[in-house]
Amino acid sequence: MDCKFVKRSFFQRVFGVSETKKPTVANCWEYEDGKLVINLHEASELRTPGGAIRFEGGNLPVRVLVVCGEGGEYRAYRNQCTHFGHRRLDPVPGTNTVQCCSINKSTFDSSGNTIFGPAPHSIHCYPVEKDQEKLIVLISE
Repeated sequence: MDCKFVKRSFFQRVFGVSETKKPTVANCWEYEDGKLVINLHEASELRTPGGAIRFEGGNLPVRVLVVCGEGGEYRAYRNQCTHFGHRRLDPVPGTNTVQCCSINKSTFDSSGNTIFGPAPHSIHCYPVEKDQEKLIVLISE
């Protein structure tokens, strides 16, 4: 399978600089009782296919990457590459894949399966539900 890659400089890859940013509106989300609830009206980054936000900090137990897929569907992943566990993931523009921000470019399909690179395991995907203007990500360990 041919893989596309996120364009980054050598130094961005060496230092693991993620292209995906935290939400522009910091209070567009909350986490309680195993549910990450995102207000889509406030999370403008998720309004168009290919958009993504990384959620971390606060009382959220893991880092989470939420992507609006190329077909407009929402997907959520534990934002942690299985090759270098501390490295974040980014969506690859024009595809339904996500990729590690490091030199190795481990790439995963929309189901979290490794399709390129040295990552030894799939990444964890979380169930996502849409309820009007709320996106609910069910976080499980």
